[in-house]
Amino acid sequence: MTDAVNNTLQRLVPIFQDVLDDDSLAIDATTTAQDVDGWDSLAHIRLVVSIEKAFSLRFSAAEISELQNVGDMAALIVKKQTGA
Repeated sequence: MTDAVNNTLQRLVPIFQDVLDDDSLAIDATTTAQDVDGWDSLAHIRLVVSIEKAFSLRFSAAEISELQNVGDMAALIVKKQTGA
């Protein structure tokens, strides 16, 4: 995993904590919705919107549907920011 993805993961932690209202929530690259209490479909939409705002970008429905875990989200953010 690249430094950029790791840095992005660190920036995602407070967003997840805020949206899911759990200041002690710890996430890593392998975290999925099934791993987190309260991460349901509505919370997922709120997470995506919050992440889009925080990183000033937009995700397509197809991009979101392909994400398997938080690491995939971080990698997609880096990809969109770098144009890679």
